[in-house]
Amino acid sequence: MTWWTIVLAIAGGLLLLWGALVIALLVGARRAGDRTRLVDLLQLVPDVVRLVRRLVADRSVPRRVRVVLVVLLGYLLLPIDLVPDFIPVVGYLDDAVIVALVLRFVTRTAGAAALDRHWPGTPEGLRALRLITGLSGS
Repeated sequence: MTWWTIVLAIAGGLLLLWGALVIALLVGARRAGDRTRLVDLLQLVPDVVRLVRRLVADRSVPRRVRVVLVVLLGYLLLPIDLVPDFIPVVGYLDDAVIVALVLRFVTRTAGAAALDRHWPGTPEGLRALRLITGLSGS
């Protein structure tokens, strides 16, 4: 095998994994009766950015959680994505999936109290965030 065949195989595998994650999140949201619209989700973006910044600054949050959050911020700031952002809707969906997975990890590791303590938005926004991350029962 040549090097480009290996690169294509890895890229194809990552694309399939990403697609499976997107489908799993969409199916899970629909089964839970979540009718959250894309506009509602976009309104959460500033609050999520402030939440991540506050969690990183909190020394009571475990170090590994803070490291994962810093890596998430780095990934979001880099111009390189799994799916380029110029592709409508799908371009930003990979970022949303990664943010949801990281926030799920943060909540399960640091606890729901850390999320509640640092959430800068409305209670409805926090409920929506919990639904998005699959932590509605937390």
